Amino acid sequence: MSESTDPAVPADQSGPAGQIAAGYAFTGPALDLGALLWDGACLPDRQIRIPLAMLNRHGLVAGATGTGKTKTLQLIAEQLSAGGVPVFLADIKGDISGISAPGTADGRIDERARDVAQPWEPTGYPCEFYSLGGIGPGIPVRSTVTSFGPVLLSKVLQLNQTQEQSLGLIFHYADTKGLELIDLKDLRAVVAFLVSDRGKPELKGIGGLSTVTAGVILRALTAFEQQGASEFFGEPEFDTGEFLRTAADGRGLVSVLELPAASDKPQLFSTFLMWLLADLYNDLPEVGDLEKPKLVFFFDEAHLLFKDASKAFLASITQTVRLIRSKGVGVFFVTQTPKDVPADVLAQLGNRVQHALRAFTPDDAKALKATVRTFPNSAYDLEELLTQLGTGEAVITVLSEKGAPTPVAATRLRAPQSLMGPIEAADLERAVKSSLLWSRYAEPVDRESAYERISAEQAAAEAQAEAAAAAAEAEKQAAAAEKEAARTARSAPKPDPSLAEQVVGSGLFRSLARSIGTQLGREISRSIFGTARKRR
Repeated sequence: MSESTDPAVPADQSGPAGQIAAGYAFTGPALDLGALLWDGACLPDRQIRIPLAMLNRHGLVAGATGTGKTKTLQLIAEQLSAGGVPVFLADIKGDISGISAPGTADGRIDERARDVAQPWEPTGYPCEFYSLGGIGPGIPVRSTVTSFGPVLLSKVLQLNQTQEQSLGLIFHYADTKGLELIDLKDLRAVVAFLVSDRGKPELKGIGGLSTVTAGVILRALTAFEQQGASEFFGEPEFDTGEFLRTAADGRGLVSVLELPAASDKPQLFSTFLMWLLADLYNDLPEVGDLEKPKLVFFFDEAHLLFKDASKAFLASITQTVRLIRSKGVGVFFVTQTPKDVPADVLAQLGNRVQHALRAFTPDDAKALKATVRTFPNSAYDLEELLTQLGTGEAVITVLSEKGAPTPVAATRLRAPQSLMGPIEAADLERAVKSSLLWSRYAEPVDRESAYERISAEQAAAEAQAEAAAAAAEAEKQAAAAEKEAARTARSAPKPDPSLAEQVVGSGLFRSLARSIGTQLGREISRSIFGTARKRR
């Protein structure tokens, strides 16, 4: 990075090359990108730069595979760090960790430094290394399911619009009931509860959750877990404010998210990067335009984020990118062609670094024409130039200090001063374990949340039901025992009658008893009715 009130621009600014170079003669702090290419020659006295204050106006780094995009990120990150600006980088291929170590001079670097008038000096930069929830080396970065939210989760689960709306309803219910969704088992427990006999009435007033949709969501969660996503969701939840730190010497900290171990989970890490950005947006205060950004965030493999995205998801991205600028954060999307980025997002990317494109197929040619149309009018034949650029060369246009686009400039880029490749695995492990953040985030914590609460309530309900069933069974058995006793009493054999019982039971005794009873009855009757007995 350079700062000068008298930029190194040649006095003769006539001709296209001079006019282009004049557009990059900034007076304030700026990053040095490289030297102008014109008419097949590299012009070291005509430097191409980008104002530091304009880095929060977002940008795009694009180009075919192997054209030098990663080295461009490294070059910009180094100068931002040197200027006291923290940087976030996603290391998908595993070759950015070298930014923490000084580079090694060789013939190619010496030649590049001479070509672009670069005072190259091997330099390492302060770094922290992170991993996606502990997948691979690095300080684990985790999020709770609640923080991740239904829109992002729907994207990573590849749900359709109806299923996304249902997932939003599930989150709404969990929020209103104070059910914390920390990890995926919490979410699964809530989904299963809401389609159970006990849970169905809970959502009647707000639409309900169909069993079919719940089944789709549960199956998607299962597949998601099998990809290792359960590692990412949990606690302790990562504080994205850690990305805003500077080193003791005042240089910006370079936060490198190591993703090689998660490279087969593109939907997960691209959506995760969006969560990091959204979390920063939610937490940071409004600051307006600053002399330098609080953070510059490089969003690698951006096409994965936008592929098959719902309207709600795209709207959320567009709003975040539009508004996060005023919170002091610049975002650079890194992808192959500008057409990978939706028009509403692309319109907000004022700084452009376009590496070479290929035109081997009709689709390639179509993408090339679309890319050319996204640039301002140029003195170059961009359609031809973009197919002829070498590795480490790019077409650049940025925003000037006044916010106006600079002339399009073909540029031979400077060489990074740090190691252009990965550091040794042992060195990476040592850097991770020696970080002060390791003890804070390394060990996962599983506290009581929705799963435990629902399980406890379910166990209590089952115990109550079992007690009621046991009482009913006991009552049933008592009634059966009583009935059996009565039946046994009725069927028991009668004992032989005694002599008195035999006399009383004889026919003579019964006849005599009837006679006496009739007379006695008459007496009693009378007595009762008050009539006197007649005498003879």
